Amino acid sequence: MKKNIVLFVLFILPIVAYLFFASGINSFAKLPTITEKIPDLQWKTADGKSVSLDNKITILGFTGSKVIYNEGNFFNLNQKIYNKNKNFKDFQFVMVAPKGSEGEVKELLEKLKPIAEDKDISKWIFVFAAPEEIKEYYSKLNLVGKLDDNTGTENVYIVDKLRNLRGRKGENLEGKQEYKEGYYTISAADLHNEMSDDVKIILYEYRAALKKNNPKAEMKRKI
Repeated sequence: MKKNIVLFVLFILPIVAYLFFASGINSFAKLPTITEKIPDLQWKTADGKSVSLDNKITILGFTGSKVIYNEGNFFNLNQKIYNKNKNFKDFQFVMVAPKGSEGEVKELLEKLKPIAEDKDISKWIFVFAAPEEIKEYYSKLNLVGKLDDNTGTENVYIVDKLRNLRGRKGENLEGKQEYKEGYYTISAADLHNEMSDDVKIILYEYRAALKKNNPKAEMKRKI
């Protein structure tokens, strides 16, 4: 028994530690802010419900008018990010879509439901706005990337509970300069590696803060 423990400590544990740190989850001790206090949303869902970014960890996206044409992007996002994090109480996916695409969004949701964990797509939220309103709102995010001709982008963005848009900026723990404002939904590898790690950092921040401020509430919270 003791021999097995010694072998584990000498050989297995270092490998596990290496894989953990090599995963990239600690590229930054805290995920940097790209844009502070982005505007809240003023638009509604197809059934007239208001949606806010306040007090939610939000994955924010801009679908553009070709929703079904780009359905693979949403499937990637669903499998790599949504299914793994949807049970976190204050987590939501908010997609801004042009008015007129309601039918395609409904079709997309019907396709997402079978592949969503427990067929739960309740945190996939779509709001609708005029193209010019979407362009104006996006400009206020102060990003390097731009919307395409269909008022969409293949990137999605992480927004924290204070409406700060978070990403990678500056020197990481390895001393390398990084800048990443959005996550490329076409690339399953980008979502699986970088975005998944960065979402973990954000969730850890709030778990740690909640535990520090109210240990009993944190134990009861379903995450």
